[in-house]
Amino acid sequence: MSRSKAAHFVAVVCLWFSLYVYVPYQTPYLTGMGVAAGVVGAVIGAYGAMQIVLRIPLGVMADRLGRHRAIITAGVALGGAACVVRVLAPDEQGYLVASIISGCAASTWISFMVLYGQYYPPGKQQKATSIMVMACNLGMCLAFVFGTALYGFGGMPLLCTAGAVAGFAGVAASAFIRQDEGFSRGDAPSAAAVEAPAADAASAAAPPAARPGGFAAVRDLLSVCANRRLVLFAVLALVQQGVQMSTAMSFTTQILRDEGASAGFVGAASVFYMVAAVASAQFASTERCARRGPRFYVPLVFVLMGVYCVLVPAAGNIYAVFVLQALPGMSTGILLSYLTSESMVEVPPGKSSTAMGFFQAVYAVGMSLFPMIVGALAGWSSLGAGYAFLAAVSVAGALAAGAHYAAEARRTGR
Repeated sequence: MSRSKAAHFVAVVCLWFSLYVYVPYQTPYLTGMGVAAGVVGAVIGAYGAMQIVLRIPLGVMADRLGRHRAIITAGVALGGAACVVRVLAPDEQGYLVASIISGCAASTWISFMVLYGQYYPPGKQQKATSIMVMACNLGMCLAFVFGTALYGFGGMPLLCTAGAVAGFAGVAASAFIRQDEGFSRGDAPSAAAVEAPAADAASAAAPPAARPGGFAAVRDLLSVCANRRLVLFAVLALVQQGVQMSTAMSFTTQILRDEGASAGFVGAASVFYMVAAVASAQFASTERCARRGPRFYVPLVFVLMGVYCVLVPAAGNIYAVFVLQALPGMSTGILLSYLTSESMVEVPPGKSSTAMGFFQAVYAVGMSLFPMIVGALAGWSSLGAGYAFLAAVSVAGALAAGAHYAAEARRTGR
């Protein structure tokens, strides 16, 4: 791995560590201070809302300016700055402002993904995507391990201080990232560029300054959001992220507590989930995984997510739920890697940031919407009803993916 790739990997780990080290403890911390549930919801929701609002405009800006390294540096700096705000203003107003800043930081994930993909030739884009997802999951995993081990010693001030240090360490790492390394200079055209119309290919090849200006250029970039394959896989990612955020990242911990699990056991279950996510993302980057490819793994992992949503509320045993955490780990590692790379197959290189912004904005809707639906169903009936809804949409995702690949096989004869 080159120095630029290594620095890129470290910056990703630092970004997601700074954004997640406090997450498992934020809600109990705020409620323990007497903050109203509605305000806590606004603090949590602001993080996702900023990503929904910012990701497409940021993608357009990245395609227009081509300044991915600057955006990456800004992202890790904002992640660290948000943690500083939490340390200096440890109340509901400070946490709301910090959550807005964190949402801005997370929105820069577009440039992390797009620039790293430029280090690899067209046939290795799935590997590049999987490595980035693995780095993201590793950052979250380290954050959960750190939080589980040290929250009892220093509380939220210690965790947020660690997040600030990680963010600014990421800024230092980003100084070693080179934007002109590898295939970003046009060493080899991507498959999307070869298949794209001549106008799109010419636009992709032109440097940012040579592209048309004004509204027409922005409209041309946004036209990629109508690509049917991009839309399909963005919606599938909405389902994947919505189910993950509603289960392993939130309500499964409540199920464990209701079953009598200790805080340490709940933390260990979250760490196990992230370890499984890191391991499965690493597997997704291997040739062994590529032999079967997305046609096999995308529907399969959606089905496994549905099985998880059926079994967790029915298990009645904290150790069984602990083991089942491996399934959403596979979803975060294998499934998200494939959904991301598959969404970009038909996207011209000059529009890749806009397309990635659209993809990530769509799945951010699932991160915000699905927990609200599950919470409403739990209030109306039970958590079992909420998980039944998640199982149904997981199976629907499997069927939609299977239908897509079956149609593709008929069209291509493969």
